[in-house]
Amino acid sequence: MRAGLALLNTGLGMLIPFTSRVTVSSVARQRRGFKPKRRLKTPDPHGIVTTRYSTGESTSLMSDLPEYYFRVRENGAFVFRVDTENRQRRIEMDQIAVINMRNGEVKPHGQRALSEADVEAIRVWMEERAATLAARDIDDIHRAVDYLNLTTHWAQSRATEEQLEHVTDALLLAMHDLRSVLVRKKADRLLKD
Repeated sequence: MRAGLALLNTGLGMLIPFTSRVTVSSVARQRRGFKPKRRLKTPDPHGIVTTRYSTGESTSLMSDLPEYYFRVRENGAFVFRVDTENRQRRIEMDQIAVINMRNGEVKPHGQRALSEADVEAIRVWMEERAATLAARDIDDIHRAVDYLNLTTHWAQSRATEEQLEHVTDALLLAMHDLRSVLVRKKADRLLKD
């Protein structure tokens, strides 16, 4: 028999590909609990025979995919509906909308009309995305504080006179600007209280 690619049941609820010059014996397959419903052989253009066993497990793996996929872009995302219920069992993604996170606008793609399920899935994603971005902003600020501390240590212990001359004015202006904004914002909060 020619070399082929087969899918074996791992016993963990999934199929894995393997290449071999011989097929797994039916006794070994039954011992592993692998009972194929049908066996399909399809030659590729290079003459390699591909053997696929359909056990129903690959269908369950496909059905575990989310119904929507959001391709993140700057200030938003493209929204796709994921389709696995087609004749070829392929993953097909159909664009249904474009999201603008800056102004909260959702535009249907082309002449599509969004269903209630589409609108709800988009609303949930936008809320989660906003929370993720806000958390990243705070994390970036905490890292900036760390960088300031490291910069202070560098200036005190390792920086040469030439290096300090190169960065001192820029650092002083940036820190003065930041301090002015923070003091003004804190004063505004105290006045509100």
